[in-house]
Amino acid sequence: MSKLTWIEQELQTLRDEGLFTNIRVIDSPMGPWLTVDGRRVLNFCANNYLGLANHPRLTSAAKDAIDRYGVGPGAVRTIAGTMSIHVALEERLAAFKKAEAVITFQSGFNANLATIPALVGRDDVIFSDRLNHASIIDGCRLSRAKIVAYEHNDPDDLRRKIAEEKVYNRRLIVSDGVFSMDGDIAPLPQLYEIAREHDILLMMDDAHGEGVLGNGGRGIVDHFGLHGLVDIEVGTMSKAFGVMGGLVAGKKVIIDWLRQRGRPFLFSSAVTVPDAAACLAAVDVLEESTELVDRLWSNAAYFKAEMKQLGFDTGQSETPIVPVMLGEAPLAQQFSRRLFDLGVFAMALGFPTVPQGKARIRVMNTAAHSQDDLDFALEIFARVGRELGVIA
Repeated sequence: MSKLTWIEQELQTLRDEGLFTNIRVIDSPMGPWLTVDGRRVLNFCANNYLGLANHPRLTSAAKDAIDRYGVGPGAVRTIAGTMSIHVALEERLAAFKKAEAVITFQSGFNANLATIPALVGRDDVIFSDRLNHASIIDGCRLSRAKIVAYEHNDPDDLRRKIAEEKVYNRRLIVSDGVFSMDGDIAPLPQLYEIAREHDILLMMDDAHGEGVLGNGGRGIVDHFGLHGLVDIEVGTMSKAFGVMGGLVAGKKVIIDWLRQRGRPFLFSSAVTVPDAAACLAAVDVLEESTELVDRLWSNAAYFKAEMKQLGFDTGQSETPIVPVMLGEAPLAQQFSRRLFDLGVFAMALGFPTVPQGKARIRVMNTAAHSQDDLDFALEIFARVGRELGVIA
């Protein structure tokens, strides 16, 4: 038996169970319509909430920055020095988030991998929402702290779990702000009260709240008016900001510590120059107007209401994320393929991204979609839903 036989067998099992992921190829700018595998299709897959990924102000800023600074930073910031454009980005993000300070990373995933192990370790306890993102889970594992999962968005269960843990050095509560698969929002005010009552560090991953929640997209802390009270707020610039990179906002003492002990910061180069410049331009756009954020929410409300009217189960989403619940992975994949045949690009999500039996099509509404786009999508969803017996 070949040393790779087990991998071949596992891949075949994924194919047999309808869980093998086929990655389609995009040959156009990221926008409401794409050229995918040679076909023009309506894009409902991207986390490009505000349509900034191909915004002319962002692309122009990236080009201008290349002319001034070149492309890459050359090495890690602690060795080669930090470029002024990265310092400017962190200062602007701190002002935008109304936080004491910000540190940027190569991705939101890396931001979690940097932050959690820098704050807790052996003999410490992490209280983690059961549905937290994989990057939080991996960051918790890397820390070697004891991980205690509490039931999803259940402050009462969190209180019980805290009471059960009698032996600890330091403690951390960590939760997604917006849960990417279901679109629901963490009960941050209650989490804050619990953290304050027990003197526990509180960390929120706001990857799907940046550019979506709060005034002008300032995130979950702004959404609930808790500036200065949440210790750590992790975010990403690869979704609503339309670019690439991660950020951690919060108390200056924590940000200073991450510059000393955040391993992805210490051992990997910063985001590229055009990325940093485009992110700065995205902050400009968001600070100048709430128009894009308002349009995002308006589009989402319309699409969600119409899908429910058609008879689809769209779960408990409170945000522009619309999960179309289908149950089993083979049905979800069949649904996704049929949508694509008819001009709608919306991917099926199954285990392990979501629990077994909860496969779905996740629709990502954006501010870039027009009313005609949404109506076209609704027509196609209705047609496929009836063909496959999902709706009457």
